[in-house]
Amino acid sequence: MLPSFSNKKTERDDSSFGRSSSGIPLPASRPGRSEGRASLSIVGPDLVIVGDLVSNGQVQVDGEIQGDIHGTHVVIGDGARIVGGVVSEEVVVRGSVTGSIRCRKVMLQAESKVEGDIYHKSLAIEEGASFEGRSRRLDDPLAGIQRPEPPAADSSS
Repeated sequence: MLPSFSNKKTERDDSSFGRSSSGIPLPASRPGRSEGRASLSIVGPDLVIVGDLVSNGQVQVDGEIQGDIHGTHVVIGDGARIVGGVVSEEVVVRGSVTGSIRCRKVMLQAESKVEGDIYHKSLAIEEGASFEGRSRRLDDPLAGIQRPEPPAADSSS
């Protein structure tokens, strides 16, 4: 679950996104498993992806992506670098994004740097965040956006 955009205190510590209660990183679910909830996919700090990333679940990026990200809940971690667009229901930015963001809920945290336009329904910018671009509030920022389908797994191998 991503941080709430209200000032209400929640019982869950939002800094634990992608971690177990003991602080150990949670592994992403194995492909093909259906557990009734969205899985978490992590792009580690030593990973560079050249191309688009498409996920039906949560995505945590700690590395670099040179392409667009399509997901439901996206976290751009400290030190992460995105050169491309982000399209999702919710995004929390702690790292750097050079490109447009189209999400219903957008949170730019203090150490974030965004260069590009943000299309949103809800936008929160913490003190210390850097944002260079235009902000456009829309009732449905995802309207008209066609979500790419992930390629089907090749079952011939």
